[in-house]
Order: sequence, then structure tokens, then C-alpha cells
Amino acid sequence: MRNALIIGGALAAVAVMTLVFARGFGTDPHAVPFMLNGAKATTFKMQRLDTGEMVNFDDFKGKPVVINFWATWCGPCKLEHPVLQYAAEKYKDRVVFLGIVFEDTEDNTRRFLRQNGTTYPQLFDPKSTVAVDYGVSGVPETYFIDKSGTILGKYANPIDVRTMEERIKDIL
Repeated sequence: MRNALIIGGALAAVAVMTLVFARGFGTDPHAVPFMLNGAKATTFKMQRLDTGEMVNFDDFKGKPVVINFWATWCGPCKLEHPVLQYAAEKYKDRVVFLGIVFEDTEDNTRRFLRQNGTTYPQLFDPKSTVAVDYGVSGVPETYFIDKSGTILGKYANPIDVRTMEERIKDIL
């Protein structure tokens, strides 16, 4: 009887561990819960760093949009900058790209952009209000919005070319 209880307990433990592992595999352990998936993108008006003109998100209705939140103090943001440059140039006729500076200074940002270039508008969010509206938890974060203004997802890591192109296909 005692051996049967030990064997039964061991089998139950194996069953529980199997269930835990089965539920965990196939998911991204780095994924951050994203409550805005499928929600309408929050509109905003922000100033461009290069020209000072105001950019109104509503002006992009009917076009897919990629928004990248970044900062000059963020090492991973610097790594992904060439990928964003490449994609903004490649898809310039079909997708709007916007960079939004997060928790940084205008001077630092301008210096970085002078040294590294930019092929798409960079906007300054001085009080991080737009970042809060989008639920930014850290940088870099890239948001993918379809032409109807629906957020189809975000990528909360430095993005690579393959992932960028896959996500752009989703919003086109």
C-alpha cells in the first residue's frame, strides 16, 4: 500500500510538471503583456526636432504607421537605429515612420541624429505623455499600427531587419 502511494504521488508530480512545462513552451519568456493590442492608436500632436513644426497623428489616417520610442542613453536603441533607418527608407512610400524621444534632452537627441542621421521624423515628448498613453515600459519599443489606426502589436526589444519586415507585412 505504501509503495502504491509513493508511486501515485510521483506520477501526480510528473503530471503537474508536464502541464507546467507544456504551458510554458512555445511562449516568449521576454514578452511583456500588452493591453493595447487591437485598440485604436492614441492621437497626439508633437514637435519635430529638426524643423520645429507640429506633427499631428491624425494626418496619417489611412496609412500604416510605425512608432519607435527611443533615447540616446539607451544602448539597444543605438543598435536598432540602422534597422529603422533602412526600413523607413525602404517603405517610405507605403508606411509612415515616427521616432519619439523618451526621457531624454533635445540637445542629446540632436547631437545623436547629426552623427547618425535620420530618414524619418523624430518627435520630442517632453513630459512623456504620449509614452504613457501607449503604455511604454522601457525603450526601445516599436508599435505597429495599421491603416485603420488599430495597434496590431509592439516589439519591446531592439528590432532586427527580419522582424521589422514581418511586422510591416502585418500592417500593410
